[in-house]
Amino acid sequence: MKLNRILPLLTFFATSVLPATAKQGDGTDLPPDSQLRIGVKFRPPECPKKSTTGDNLVMHYTGSLYKDNKVFDSSLNRSDPFSFQVGTGSVIKGWDQGLLNMCIGEKRKLTIPSDLGYGDAGAGQDIPAGATLVFEVELLDITDARADMDPYDDDDPYDGGDPYDGGDPYDGGYGLGDIGAGDYNIDYGDEF
Repeated sequence: MKLNRILPLLTFFATSVLPATAKQGDGTDLPPDSQLRIGVKFRPPECPKKSTTGDNLVMHYTGSLYKDNKVFDSSLNRSDPFSFQVGTGSVIKGWDQGLLNMCIGEKRKLTIPSDLGYGDAGAGQDIPAGATLVFEVELLDITDARADMDPYDDDDPYDGGDPYDGGDPYDGGYGLGDIGAGDYNIDYGDEF
């Protein structure tokens, strides 16, 4: 008998006091510190190469707001894929994290909370502060960022400065890949 009296109170408490889980398109965003959600929509049967930190990725994407499904940008509408270096901070954190270990031809849906997107600042008129973002992405190509670098360029992001500090992740830790003639003032003494 007491259960019959308590059950309605518990139901009322659960529906009026506890927050409901946000669903895409319901007018609310996920909490800013939510986890990144990665949904694989299509994975090719063969995957000879997966994306890793430092790779240049060529992507098609459509970005929308989680709360109302409003599309704010799409490379498909422009027929112009987006190219960038993954894992280096050149894009939002949700992309840097959510596009690793991806195969060419793979399609994913990324649901990115604001802490991994544009945060409290938002972006322009289309992405408000605190917005949860949804990206439908397709990886078109992966190119080696190292192949695109000029070995004599002083702005090489892989050059750790001191060639012996292992700053270049593509040198196997020895940091000798970017040494050119005349880089060091070496005194050999009178031994020669």
